[in-house]
Amino acid sequence: MNAIVALCHFCELHGPRTLFCTEVLHSPLPQGASSGDISGQNEQAEEEEGGIQMSSRIRSHSPAEGASADSSSPGPKKSDMCEASGCRSLAGGHPGYVSHDKETSIKYVSHQHPNHPQLFSIVRQACVRSLSCEVCPGREGPIFFGDEQHGFVFSHTFFIKDSLARGFQRWYSIITIMMDRIYLINSWPFLLGKIRGIIDELQGKALKVFEAEQYGCPQRAQRMNTAFTPFLHQRNGNAARSLTSLTNDENLWACLHTSFAWLLKACGSRLTEKLLEGAPTEDTLVQMEKLADLKEESEGWDGSEEEKPSSQTDVVEGQELSKCPPETSLMPDCNWNVAHRRLSVFRSLRHMRQVLGASSFRMLAWHVLMGNQVIWKAQDMDLVQSAFDVLRTMLPVGCVRIIPYSDQYEEAYRCNFLGLSPHVQIPPHILSSEFAVLVEVRAATRSTLYPTFFEDEQSLNKYEFVVTSGSPVAADRVGPTILNKIEAALTNQNLSVDVVDQCLVCLKEEWMNKVKVLFKFTKVDSRPKEDTQKLLSILGAAEEDNVKLLKFWMTGLSKTYKSHLMSTVRSPTSSESRN
Repeated sequence: MNAIVALCHFCELHGPRTLFCTEVLHSPLPQGASSGDISGQNEQAEEEEGGIQMSSRIRSHSPAEGASADSSSPGPKKSDMCEASGCRSLAGGHPGYVSHDKETSIKYVSHQHPNHPQLFSIVRQACVRSLSCEVCPGREGPIFFGDEQHGFVFSHTFFIKDSLARGFQRWYSIITIMMDRIYLINSWPFLLGKIRGIIDELQGKALKVFEAEQYGCPQRAQRMNTAFTPFLHQRNGNAARSLTSLTNDENLWACLHTSFAWLLKACGSRLTEKLLEGAPTEDTLVQMEKLADLKEESEGWDGSEEEKPSSQTDVVEGQELSKCPPETSLMPDCNWNVAHRRLSVFRSLRHMRQVLGASSFRMLAWHVLMGNQVIWKAQDMDLVQSAFDVLRTMLPVGCVRIIPYSDQYEEAYRCNFLGLSPHVQIPPHILSSEFAVLVEVRAATRSTLYPTFFEDEQSLNKYEFVVTSGSPVAADRVGPTILNKIEAALTNQNLSVDVVDQCLVCLKEEWMNKVKVLFKFTKVDSRPKEDTQKLLSILGAAEEDNVKLLKFWMTGLSKTYKSHLMSTVRSPTSSESRN
């Protein structure tokens, strides 16, 4: 956690003072802490504490040393320090503390003041506010304050018993400073519990010392018997005692360093970012339904494989079972035994657009999105299958019905992607139909049809691609909105292939959401045609091509989603709410 934890004290002579602070370093040690490392290994005290390795290091110019500090040092001057060490934690020449977190390579550095001037100013201001104006009722307890410029502070003020102090107690605070307000607020319960534990331990030790001193020499009776003198109210004389003296613990600062370092590490580890997945997408639901159907069919085929006719091509949502293993035939990334395929021919939509040309690709993509039948005639089965692998990424899974390769023409109701061998005759009415597009792969008449950038593109130089349709897409036709966005992504060379794939996913999700709204509006609620036109205008899909696309994509909705909507409409509670 990028924060600073500090222990502050209100001195009756000098006001609020920072005694001890621990900060997180993601880089090498600060200038003061790294330049004066102890040379002798025997002077380093190392111990393992929850994956954190602690060591002692001497700082060459510690602000706590007063006169030895540079004039530019952010620490207080020696004249501002109590003679009895009430305003200082680490005496001159005392080593600071550095803990190394082996898991994250983070260092936790403890000293009296941050070495960076800006951090010193932030901690100093938080210290003053925590012990002056920003206090809770009773002057003891937690409070939150801060701003974007100086950081946000969680402060917990408390009293420590001192038999020599006015009121027999001294005022301290433990503050946690960070720039992330939301993170600090969310950490309030954790910080409150752990810091309260540290405070209880300090107060317990101090109470034992206080009771022992009061038993030996009661200060209350002595003060009452002392004659009144105005000199008692002057700000001089009785300087504050050090916290190590009040608790009778010589290892206090090492223990505080360990506690503060653990607090920073634990608080940073308890809140982590998680990718929250919402409801499953329509593609996921369709895949689950297909796998369930395939499982039921395979169970029905057990023991009767010889009765299943082999002459008929079986298609489950367009994929040929004989070409694809049952356990993977329904997944969208099934590549029909890719391991046994030769060199890949079409690698992406951008690659296909480059090979076919911009106008031919636009015509082909328009028919794909509209749900028209896409026919590929080629001798090379791998070429056809790779083309279908690329084109199907533009459609929802439920809209894809593929017969990869066949020796006879199949009707459009059985598949919208059909691969044929060159000798197959296509009916004339299909060739002239506006609801079909034909891609013929012929032998090239010249050596190079397009520029070659990769070695595996050499396999395409022997082919010529002819795209024809009974209803060619005019160059000036606007086309569906999603097609224009796909082409814009493909022509943007600043976008990698992976980024374009993610754009396709987002575009499909966007338009499938519009399909869901239209299905609920027309099929479930049975709204009139005028209301439907208004809805299409709101959705930004009032154009003819967009309406056709939505109607086709509606066939790709999962059975789960449709049944859920119908069951909701038929339930008594929904009927009452609609009435």
